Amino acid sequence: MKTCYIHSVVSISAQNSFFENDTVSEIQEYSDYKISAVHPPYRDFIPLSQLRRMSPAVKMGFAASKKALEKANIEQPDAIITGSGLGCIADTETFLNRLIENEEQFLTPTAFIQSTHNTVAGQIALGLKCKAYNTTYAHGSVSFESALVDAQLQVEAGEANNILVGGVDELGTEFVDYVHIVEHKQKQPIQVPLSEGATFCVLSSEKKEGTVAVLKAVEIQSKITDENIVTEMQAFLKRNKVDSSEIDAVILGNNGDAFDVYYQHIEKLFPKTDLLQYKKYVGEYFTASAFAFWMGAQLIEGKTLPKQFFARKPESKSYKTVLLYNQFKGSQHSFVLLTQC
Repeated sequence: MKTCYIHSVVSISAQNSFFENDTVSEIQEYSDYKISAVHPPYRDFIPLSQLRRMSPAVKMGFAASKKALEKANIEQPDAIITGSGLGCIADTETFLNRLIENEEQFLTPTAFIQSTHNTVAGQIALGLKCKAYNTTYAHGSVSFESALVDAQLQVEAGEANNILVGGVDELGTEFVDYVHIVEHKQKQPIQVPLSEGATFCVLSSEKKEGTVAVLKAVEIQSKITDENIVTEMQAFLKRNKVDSSEIDAVILGNNGDAFDVYYQHIEKLFPKTDLLQYKKYVGEYFTASAFAFWMGAQLIEGKTLPKQFFARKPESKSYKTVLLYNQFKGSQHSFVLLTQC
């Protein structure tokens, strides 16, 4: 099978990750329960005539994907694969509010059409005039990882050479408030802000100058008990012929709720390994783990991340192998392994 190389990774998040020389120099800290992404000047990437009709998710996805393709020197990808937990939720809210206000009569379908999960991938394809394979995964907190699995299989099987892959979710205006209300009725609720973001990368079967890293493995499991998470992690590493001592950094999706116990077990498995956390600074959303993918690529590429991301950093070193682990409410577990070229 062919190796799956990562040629570029671009992220729009609640931190200034899109610019700043493709890294984050200073961390912004937030106290509100919901935070918007730091939006770049979209007019630099999207014609003004189209920009005013786009939802935040489409704007973020369009800009991040365009920059990812530019960094990879790719004009036309062989496939466009995205993941989104909520799709264009702002347009969904608009449609449902009009449905109520107009008593289910005289509705225009525009907001409904634009609310679907595959709107982002469709708009990217239209902008590129790309007629290649195009699909979107709406699999909750493993939406982005599902897209990665699809892309990796195509690259390894030789069905595509260059694939644009992304994860994107927008904040919306109302649904996020309902989530906040429900969450804070829990005994130990999510303690990081609810947020939004978009991360896009180009995966390829070819190694070339500027290649960032290798996507070695991606696995998804629906249910794992917290007692068995260490066993499952060890099995994942064994299947990929990597010893736990070879992992240079582990990036975890802690969000402060009762299910952080999973991450606590993983921390004990890597007692001398650098540990990073990110949701405190970029928030929780269904494709937040895509930001961790960006972080892992940054580490392997030799770029410096702010010290706030590090929950444990024994010493300054280079990173050759990075492990990403995320779960949501005790289910939808994802394991991603990135290595140096």
